[in-house]
Amino acid sequence: MRAEKRHIRHAHWAFALVMLLITATGAWAQNATPPPATPTTTTPPPAAEPVPAPAPVQGRSSMEIYGFAMLDIGHNFKTINPKWYDTMRISKLPKFEEEFGKDNSAFASVRQSRLGVKATTPTAMGDLKTTFEIEMFGTGSEEGKTVVRLRHAYGELGRVGAGQTWSLFMDPDVFPNSVEYWGPTGMVFYRNIQVRFYAIKKEGSSLILALEQPGASGDAGVLADRNELQGVQGRNPMLDFTGAYTLNLKKGGYVRVGGVVRRMAWDDLNDDQFDLSGDATGWGLNFSSNLKFGEGGKSTVRLQYMFGEGVENYMNDAPVDVGIVANPGNTKTPILGKPIPIQGSVIFLDHQINAKYSMTVGYSGTRIDNTEGQAPDAYRAGDYFLINLMHYPVAGVMIGGEYQWGRRTNFSDGWSYDGSKIQFSFKYNFSYKLGG
Repeated sequence: MRAEKRHIRHAHWAFALVMLLITATGAWAQNATPPPATPTTTTPPPAAEPVPAPAPVQGRSSMEIYGFAMLDIGHNFKTINPKWYDTMRISKLPKFEEEFGKDNSAFASVRQSRLGVKATTPTAMGDLKTTFEIEMFGTGSEEGKTVVRLRHAYGELGRVGAGQTWSLFMDPDVFPNSVEYWGPTGMVFYRNIQVRFYAIKKEGSSLILALEQPGASGDAGVLADRNELQGVQGRNPMLDFTGAYTLNLKKGGYVRVGGVVRRMAWDDLNDDQFDLSGDATGWGLNFSSNLKFGEGGKSTVRLQYMFGEGVENYMNDAPVDVGIVANPGNTKTPILGKPIPIQGSVIFLDHQINAKYSMTVGYSGTRIDNTEGQAPDAYRAGDYFLINLMHYPVAGVMIGGEYQWGRRTNFSDGWSYDGSKIQFSFKYNFSYKLGG
């Protein structure tokens, strides 16, 4: 009986607990917030902003194939290095008696002939401009030969250009209207590999900055045959930094200033008691101008004056950048390398006589402040003069006659030598343009 009553009491408690849970659940259900009803229609999300179409590219692509075939023929009244027979390159004139044999020699050459391609391609960032140009005048290891040689391989888009073209330290418009290939001895003249940036690019003026391929040479002078110098090796610690600012003149012509700063180093690789390693800073400033005058600007005066130290490889005709000087009292480093100071000048007059004739006359000079350790026959000074008359019988054809004179002066042995040459040239231009 007790057990039965216990079961009945337990059932009552269980029933009461179930009823309590049902009551609590009902109360919660009444107070709870009902879930939102499922919408019968779907509201579309806001439409995305349309992506603007690229701006249409204006203009058409174009390509021009251009160049000229050119014959130079003439007579050297004096003598010059045979590999430079068709030029008046002053540093290649003899530096001692009969270095290149007897005077008087005739010459003929087609090495100035040239071929180039220019292209313009419109893009969303402006015109993409490219130039590729070669000629046949061998230099360096191929001097004296008629071989293909690269002049320009350059591209430009917007404010940035890259490739091989005129150095910013150089003003190409100083070169006179002459037929002689090598040109003014004192002119800054160098095509270099570079990347450049137009900081200012507008009609009246421009400011361009560039990093250019470095390169320099040294002259061991009177110690060139010493074993201690055979293991000294040049090094370029950084790229050359160049820049140029040009201001156009309202009356015709312009004024321009170019500059260069560079670092040069050399390492002594010999295992001996000496340490001939060193470094130096080269720098230069180049002031130039074209001034036009006369009716219709038929006359142009081309001017340049430059000065600096250790920048000879940018010059048209200057041999070395660094020379040696004594370092008294230092037994470990008895000699030092010193950047060689240099000055160069150009003054030429180009005059268009009429539609069929023009003439050019002018002078250029180089002055080098040699270091004390250079050899007595080292190149110290160069002088260059020419006068010509050009005839243009039809468009694209030029026939010219030119007289050239030059003088080489050595460092300290008292030697100087005058070169003299007459040259006639026949130039036939061609150009073919596609597109545009």
